[in-house]
Amino acid sequence: MSVLLLQLAGPLQSWGSASRHTRRSTEFAPTKSGVIGLLAAAQGRPRTMQVSDLAALRFGVRIDQPGTRVRDFHTAHHLGSGKAMPITERFYLADAVFLAAVEGERTLIEDLHSAVRAPHFLPFLGRRACPPARRLDVGVRHDTGLEVALREHPWLASGWYRRRTAFTTSTQLPLLLESAPGDPPGEIVADQPLSFDPRHRRYGHRSVRTETVPRPEAGARPALKIPAHDPMPPLEDG
Repeated sequence: MSVLLLQLAGPLQSWGSASRHTRRSTEFAPTKSGVIGLLAAAQGRPRTMQVSDLAALRFGVRIDQPGTRVRDFHTAHHLGSGKAMPITERFYLADAVFLAAVEGERTLIEDLHSAVRAPHFLPFLGRRACPPARRLDVGVRHDTGLEVALREHPWLASGWYRRRTAFTTSTQLPLLLESAPGDPPGEIVADQPLSFDPRHRRYGHRSVRTETVPRPEAGARPALKIPAHDPMPPLEDG
């Protein structure tokens, strides 16, 4: 098994799992469905394409910088009639940083790694209005499992956050792990992606257990050679 590690950091993120039309909530950490959607987009998969191979990956996330929950109100008009749509209440995580990981067969993990480094579609952190502020790719581990990879990777929190919380924040980081066979039972959440088809989105249930991990020392981020790739041309005028 191999592990792909992703850095999810941005001014705003929103990872909803129980949103309604007029109230779009966010979880306090990235959801599996959101991250699998990001990986599918990086590969260029249309929403109607099946994602069972990606959904089978084991998922975990470490909360390196929890961010602040903020609320916004959104207004819009119907494209066809011009009538005002209902005001929606939307929630975001501001200035959060997470280390997410997916574990699976080496060939698929390496394919996803290449896609993340040169995404077909622009990546976003839960919603299209939430672009990442840092590179997503922080490496692949072929020598260990998901849990160890999340425990050992250097702390990714921003410099200002480290300074501000140097004497007030616990040295333990929350770790959310998808339960593997034989693990103790965890919290059951409706966050197993089955279909991203806009006409019939479907989600199953998965088990998540919560632990804490001693904060690894923050190390210098390795310089990565980014492939020459520009995902913006499809958005430019012809």
